[in-house]
Amino acid sequence: MFGRKQVAILVAEFLGTGALALVMLSVQHSTIGLPYFVALLAGLTLAVMIIVVGRGGAGHFNPAVTIGMWTIRQIKTAPAVAYIVAQMLGAWAAYYLYTYFVRTKLTTTGGHYDAHILVAEAVGAVVLALAWGAAVYNKYWSAKSAATIGAAYVLAIVVASSAGIGIVNPAVALSMRAFDVFGSMGWGTYVLGPVLGAIVGFNLYALLFSPEGHLAGVKAVVDTFGRGTTSKPAAVTVAASKPATTRRRTTTRRRTTRRAR
Repeated sequence: MFGRKQVAILVAEFLGTGALALVMLSVQHSTIGLPYFVALLAGLTLAVMIIVVGRGGAGHFNPAVTIGMWTIRQIKTAPAVAYIVAQMLGAWAAYYLYTYFVRTKLTTTGGHYDAHILVAEAVGAVVLALAWGAAVYNKYWSAKSAATIGAAYVLAIVVASSAGIGIVNPAVALSMRAFDVFGSMGWGTYVLGPVLGAIVGFNLYALLFSPEGHLAGVKAVVDTFGRGTTSKPAAVTVAASKPATTRRRTTTRRRTTRRAR
């Protein structure tokens, strides 16, 4: 059953993704539609939307980010699916709103599979996921989190644009007509690339850079293979040493009392 908070999170994902897609569409099809301008305004929009509507919930605005967060167990399966649906609907709505403004339909831009675009989108998503992982695991406050993620998205788009359009967001790619939901266009580049990159980036940060307290799952895997178990016996040894120390102190007191007598 959905409560007020759950509905607010889904609406935030819808609005945030829609706003991001609308801004990127507007800039890309304007006279300053260079990748660097698109990247700067996309990063600024993402940061603003995280602060405005992303504080009470996830604030992903990107299916690749949601899937990456799901792989490191920061979000459960059912909410992750709901987030992705809301994100895709928001991007779809942004496309129809933009075409209403410009009074024309957009032509497809994704084309067929290209390994160069796939790798570029994946590398850009790794950059974004590492920054997002830092914000999540280190519990950045709202403004710092938004600034970190927004700046990382700028870098991600700049990197990805070296081989393709530079989107690093499957939902926004849908609004830009870079891939077709019911066809084969763009699935292997503007969808698979960001998803793979986000999975690699989030898990890399969780394994290597996250605080030790967030690695319970990793420790469990390590313990399964017979490593990292020395800490438990050490704890037992320390616990066992306390009674021994107490006994020595008690014995010393008794001897002192007897000598006094």
